[in-house]
Parts: sequence; structure tokens; C-alpha cells
Amino acid sequence: MMMMITRNKTLLIGLCALGGLVALPFTDARAQASEMTEYPVAKLRYLDKVTARNTTFEAIVGETMNFGPLYVKVQSCKKSSPIDQPESAAFLQIWEAEDGKDSEWVFSGWMFASSPGLSPMDHPVYDVWVLDCLEDEAMKAAREEAEKEAMEGEAEDAVEGE
Repeated sequence: MMMMITRNKTLLIGLCALGGLVALPFTDARAQASEMTEYPVAKLRYLDKVTARNTTFEAIVGETMNFGPLYVKVQSCKKSSPIDQPESAAFLQIWEAEDGKDSEWVFSGWMFASSPGLSPMDHPVYDVWVLDCLEDEAMKAAREEAEKEAMEGEAEDAVEGE
């Protein structure tokens, strides 16, 4: 009996050590991953499977849009930095409200542009999926102004260095 307990302890310690070694690369990769940036606009696509009509539209984060019986609200839209692997993700809440019936949740969760099948909306007639996260006009203007100032600063540095 004592030998069996000792053998089980040895096996348990070995498995724990192996588990720690296996988990180490995954922990390191997550630590190196950069934060995603929040964007104010989500670019989505809507498909009516019956009529085969699809529409690409932009939805402002926090606002609700209506497409037939579907209501779509984007709660968040995040995008990776340009130097990381490209990824856009949006937290969507989608519900259906038909005349005379109570509204019913169709989807609530994160959708990923690079992997639409990872977290799809399951509806027999409609599909909605994320394409990208975009800047609004004020954000775009501020970024362009900062880039312009940076370029002017580099030009002035080059002139002073001569």
C-alpha cells in the first residue's frame, strides 16, 4: 500500500511539473500580446438569406440600428495595432422583434472579423458579421494632424542637422 501511494505521489508531481512546462509557452505568448485599441465605429455586413441581399453598413458604438425585424447594438469595437496580426472584434447584441410578438435575443457576444465562424449568429433567415473597426471623422482628423506635425518636425530636424 505504501509503495502505491509513493508511486502515485511521484506520478502526480511529474504530471504537475510537465503541466507547468507545457503551460509556460502559452503564458509567455499572452504576456507579449499587445492591447487592442477601442474604435468608435464598427463596419458590419447584414445578409437576408431569403432574398440574398446583403448590406455593408457602419454602426456607431452604443447606438441601435434596425434591419427589418433585427435590431443591432454594438457595445464595443476593438482592433489590433498595425504591427500585430490583423484582428477586429466587436461585442454585438442582436435581437429580433416582430409585430405582435415579444422581442427575442438572437445573439450577444464577441464576433471576430478574421474568424466569423468562431462565434456566429445562429438565425435561420439573417446573418450579421463584423468586417472591421473604424475611426470616426474626429479621430481620423486628429491622427492625420499628428502625422502631419510629426513629418514637419522631422523636416525641421533634418534642416537643423545640415
